[in-house]
Amino acid sequence: MKKELEKQKKEAIDKITEEINTYYERLNNAYSDNNLSISMIEKILVDAQKSTKEIIKENGNEAVNTLLDNDVKKNCTKCEEKVRKNSKQKIEIITLAGKLKLDRSYYYCRSCKTSEIPDDKQLGIENITFKSTKDMLVEISFYAQNQPSFKDAKFMINKVYGININEDTVRQIAEYVGEIVHQNDDNRAKNTYENIMNLEPILQKNKKDNTLYILMDGAAVNTRVQDENGSTWRENKLVMAFTKKDMLKLSKDTNLITKKEYSSYIGSSENFKKFVLDVAIRAGANEIKKIVILSDGATWIRNMCKELFPDAIQILDKFHLAENIFEYAKYLYKNEESEYTKWAKIMIDKIDKGNIEVALKMIPEIKGKLPKGVVNLKGYITNNIDKINYKKYKDEGLFVGSGAIESGNKTVVQRRLKQAGMRWSVEGAQKILSLRAKWESNLWKEVTDLICA
Repeated sequence: MKKELEKQKKEAIDKITEEINTYYERLNNAYSDNNLSISMIEKILVDAQKSTKEIIKENGNEAVNTLLDNDVKKNCTKCEEKVRKNSKQKIEIITLAGKLKLDRSYYYCRSCKTSEIPDDKQLGIENITFKSTKDMLVEISFYAQNQPSFKDAKFMINKVYGININEDTVRQIAEYVGEIVHQNDDNRAKNTYENIMNLEPILQKNKKDNTLYILMDGAAVNTRVQDENGSTWRENKLVMAFTKKDMLKLSKDTNLITKKEYSSYIGSSENFKKFVLDVAIRAGANEIKKIVILSDGATWIRNMCKELFPDAIQILDKFHLAENIFEYAKYLYKNEESEYTKWAKIMIDKIDKGNIEVALKMIPEIKGKLPKGVVNLKGYITNNIDKINYKKYKDEGLFVGSGAIESGNKTVVQRRLKQAGMRWSVEGAQKILSLRAKWESNLWKEVTDLICA
């Protein structure tokens, strides 16, 4: 075996040496021909890297199989009778270095009819999932959640790693990893919720002088399952948390959020609240002096906050308020842009300056049922009147919302799950959303650590 390995090593060195000589010769020829452009240098470098990498991969694979090519007498693990190698069993493993083709020794016991492949235990592939290394499972999952579709993910995996795997395998691997990530988050969230009373209380005066912002919103995902009303749409609930110290002011009305965490959940608000609490605690909710909840004013969010954050300041996200004012104005002025824009801007300005009662008087009574997407504006503002004192909030230096959670919905949900013609199983959507939330929260290392541990 040692001689064979030395022979293979020499062959690899000779091949690589030849490639290096070819590389220098091509450079010299290009220079002599007055053709040493940056594009030509790039091409020569890429060709040399590709050829060298292929030599190492092929010879490395051959060396591994040489090490596995043993003919050792073994005892059957079941009956302890002597067994000998019966044949070779081939398997292809997807790795970061490409596909590795392994020839393992197969043993069969004639006495008790038991078969085994001892090499698999040493190689760590006895129960290998999808015939892929754990690191490669993480990489495939990354592209599956990062690209617009599984087809695009397949293309990128082939382009980066030179591995051709079908779309359905990409989907299955992403859902497998996504399920593990979601279950881990779910278990941690349940534990946080059930043990919240065990957290050591911190006196208000000893808490950090910082503000924690918790933003929540819902966005519909098209599924393959109809509900009792015949709709295939399911609401994904998204929570986003960051602190004042995570915000970089770019201009008077523009902020850059440098650090944030998302959690995404398709299901009831009763279960979602556990994820909300977990994200908040991870962001330091029990150690920070001030907590601000920003939302669209939905009833389920108001009720949740009363339970989880009774002392928090609740603010109606200004982005959502403005959006509802404009939709109402379009209906009121029959989509006459010059009219509805003027009226909506005046309404927003009045509220922004604290003249809420004046703004309410501007809203005319409309009889009959309002169309879908248009709220009863007077009722909407009245129900949230204690959450729209933007002048006071700004005077206190609070962030009042500029579409941050709406932007989160676009990046976490819409970019991946709401492409043209897409429909999902509820479970499949949740698994991909769990991966999306990790990536957009800059927490992909958690995925790697969880899968590769």
